[in-house]
Parts: sequence; C-alpha cells; structure tokens
Amino acid sequence: MVIVRSKKTATSSNIMLLDIPRMIIEKYAGLSKDGKVFSVPSNTTCNDSLDRISKLIDCLKEKKVTFHLARNTFATLFLSEGVPLESLSKMLGHRNIATTQIYAKILNEKVGKDMRKVSHKFKEMESSFVSKI
Repeated sequence: MVIVRSKKTATSSNIMLLDIPRMIIEKYAGLSKDGKVFSVPSNTTCNDSLDRISKLIDCLKEKKVTFHLARNTFATLFLSEGVPLESLSKMLGHRNIATTQIYAKILNEKVGKDMRKVSHKFKEMESSFVSKI
C-alpha cells in the first residue's frame, strides 16, 4: 500500500500497488539517501521523456503524449473496467467527486459513439423483427 498526498488538493490516498510496480519498488528501495525510491521529475521533464518515448512507438508518433493524457487514460480504463467512481476519485486525489464524474461523461460519450459504429449491423434484424410485431 502506498500513501500519496496530492500537492494540488492536499488529499491523501491509500493505493494498493499491483505486482510489477511493487517488485520495482522492492528492487530499488533503500538505494536513495533521501528515502525516495525514485526522484520525482517536474511535469515538464516527465512530458519531455514521454514525448521521446512516444516517438519510438509507431502508433504514437503523431500523438502528443503527456502525463495528463496518461492520467486521463488511466481514469477512463479503470471506469470502463467497473471501478466505482468513489474509488477512482480517491485514486486520482480529487476532493470533489464531481471532478471525477467528468471521466464518466467521457465514457458515456464513447459508449454512444461505439454503439453508433455497430448499429448498422442490426438494421436488417430490426426491420425483420418490427414486421413480425
């Protein structure tokens, strides 16, 4: 379990670590004099690194990858996997659940778009069904 305090909102969160991050932390724990496992780069440094990495990946070459985009992707993926809004809100360090509900709105819009993509496949079945009613 890791306790994280958001600098922006001063909200603390207890987050269970998945196996791979836990193993990485265990491997490098104790190597730093300041007690941190890794140095924490600035947002700009983090985004510059993500930009360099994304240019090496074919499907991301044209995409602007940022820490904020990664955070949004995390939130959307966790919601789509059924993680409750309250839990996600805590993970993201939001003080107000209304902030987290923005991700649920994005998810609902995506569901609508996805449904429209496949709806044409059901048109023939619908007309056959309606004629029998």
